[in-house]
Amino acid sequence: MYEDMKGKTALITGAGKRSGMGYAIARRMASLGVHIIIADLGKQDEGSAIKTAPAAEMDEITREMAVNYKVRTLAIPLDVTDSGSVEKMAAEVKRHFERIDILCNNAGAVFGAPSAVHTYDEAQWLKTIDLNLNGTFRVSRVLLPLMLGKPGSIVNTASRAGKFPPILNGAYACAKAAVIMLTKVMAKELGGAGIRVNAICPGQIYTDLLEWQLNLESQFFGNTFEERKQAMAGEIPLRRIGTVEDMADLAVFLASDASGFITGQAINLCGGQLMEV
Repeated sequence: MYEDMKGKTALITGAGKRSGMGYAIARRMASLGVHIIIADLGKQDEGSAIKTAPAAEMDEITREMAVNYKVRTLAIPLDVTDSGSVEKMAAEVKRHFERIDILCNNAGAVFGAPSAVHTYDEAQWLKTIDLNLNGTFRVSRVLLPLMLGKPGSIVNTASRAGKFPPILNGAYACAKAAVIMLTKVMAKELGGAGIRVNAICPGQIYTDLLEWQLNLESQFFGNTFEERKQAMAGEIPLRRIGTVEDMADLAVFLASDASGFITGQAINLCGGQLMEV
């Protein structure tokens, strides 16, 4: 299955730490013979409560993938909020690879939450929007010239929060709703070039970000971490929290020829929590 993936090249942002969805996507694609470029911050973001990927871990990940799956790999430091960093990343990619076939815009984070809109710190609100929305735009814009000429696929990581508003996390919800619309705009604009653009809208997927959320909620509701985790799973029709492997499976499908007539879609990955007509 997915024989068409072998020999292609994929760049995945936000893929530099083993606990994240980006890493799971990269590893799954590498196992199918896809050459992998991991682009991540490469240092701790002091403004984030969530651990980011250090450069040493990124290098180790790419070395392991190269050895285990016999594919070409590259780790590049990238700050998607910095246009200069994005341009530098694109230049580095051009030095090592002729083209990009698959782009996964997965980098994302939240700053300033939990907070209601009327008390939200403006700088943190704007930083959340910039990272999640503008970062997706910046990376797509500079890498698209490396994708044109052959069919390709862009997979954007949006969120269930972009469709169903959470409380006290408005900046993230607004940013991800905008990522969904950006996905649709790009799908229309790039369809004639054979480049498909889709978004994945994860619900509760067990990552560092969800662990941080569970810790906050357990303090708010006055119960233990495990009790809050079980309660969250109980709210999901499939009665479990999603895994990063669930995310990787869907990303591979959307990147492959198996989804060759699918574009402009924002696909829910939430165990049935969000069901739309």
